[in-house]
Amino acid sequence: MKTPVISPAPDAGMPLDADGKGLGVFPAGWPAAEAAALDWNLLREDVSLPVAVLYEARMRHNLQWMQRFMEAYRVKLAPHGKTTMSPDLFHRQLQAGAWGITLATAPQTRAAYRHGIRTVLMANQLVGRANMAMVAELLRDPDFTYFCLVDSAANAAQLGAYFSGQGLRLPVLIELGVAGGRTGVRDDAQLGALLAELERWPRSLALAGVEVYEGVLQDEDGIRAFLQRAVRTLRGLAADGRLRQDGPALISGAGSAWFDVVAEEFSGLDIGMPLDIVLRPGCYLSHDVGIYRSAAERIAAHNPVARRLDPGLQPALQVWAYVQSVPEPRRAIVALGKRDAAFDAGLPVPAAHYRPGGAAPLPAPQRWKLTAMMDQHAFLSIDAGDDIQVGDMIAFDISHPCLTFDKWRQVLLIDEQYRITGVAPTCF
Repeated sequence: MKTPVISPAPDAGMPLDADGKGLGVFPAGWPAAEAAALDWNLLREDVSLPVAVLYEARMRHNLQWMQRFMEAYRVKLAPHGKTTMSPDLFHRQLQAGAWGITLATAPQTRAAYRHGIRTVLMANQLVGRANMAMVAELLRDPDFTYFCLVDSAANAAQLGAYFSGQGLRLPVLIELGVAGGRTGVRDDAQLGALLAELERWPRSLALAGVEVYEGVLQDEDGIRAFLQRAVRTLRGLAADGRLRQDGPALISGAGSAWFDVVAEEFSGLDIGMPLDIVLRPGCYLSHDVGIYRSAAERIAAHNPVARRLDPGLQPALQVWAYVQSVPEPRRAIVALGKRDAAFDAGLPVPAAHYRPGGAAPLPAPQRWKLTAMMDQHAFLSIDAGDDIQVGDMIAFDISHPCLTFDKWRQVLLIDEQYRITGVAPTCF
């Protein structure tokens, strides 16, 4: 089979997507990498609202903060790319020191590869012939490093047979799971059956280590016990000689809420052979004011490394929208809907209020709250007599960045003067 053809990364000439939202008027074919030259400013109304924006300075702070946290524990970072699915942002994370990028699907992996990503941990099972074919094509590149998860003898048999037919050896991680949780091996019987199947395919499957996703649990004691089970399992695999010998072993965990606990439990682990400890938080780049702010507050209160790195992560992602109607004294309708921002973990929070032509945005009154969202509209509760009118701009902080990024083909990068400094195209 032929070697994959690598398409150019977005910064090599990808044009702005004129069919997308959140842009201004620009010449046809204008390169996304040259967006700053358009001299757009959010407050001058140079771009269409609603618009999703990332504040450059806050994002840079978050990049550096997380990298320093990982380095303090001597672990590696593979941020989960499903959060942004933006190759430009992937490359920023790698330039800051990330080991690789975590992804969830074969198409996501192919998209990342096409944009220059060469180390991928697919924190999911690889199932189905077409998905396997996508990965097999990429594995023919000797510079591409890839891992996926297995949690059943059935999946191992399918993978073994397919990759044997391709003449390729697929690195896999055993995923451990918990009762009532998501994927993952539940008990010793399932683990034994999986290991027996892996032994049948020594030329097409290479057992590299163990993976967990602790986010299915809610209490710290339960999470620590789960992580300690992963450590025991990995040590057992190493002692039994079951791990591949042509590269380092790997243990991986950590979403965006409990990465501190994972770092504490995995840091310094010795299994008698080279080992990469890889953590996978993804939402730190943009952070939020909801579920991940709550997690950050817990981390800051209990983790000594996080306290040394104060100030902590900063919310860098906002969605700006216009007030389009004030039909009642206590209700304004904002042109922001479920197609623009996440709503699964709390509705967007009004953060700033700006009237075009004014000096600068002001903090939005704390009493302003969204009470409901529809596809293209949001219901804003206000007080009678509040100074709000049609055409005003409102900036919204969000909760759960993953389900905001996926609503945008391109996210604008802005500085503290609201100048557009760049564009981050996405691959959703």
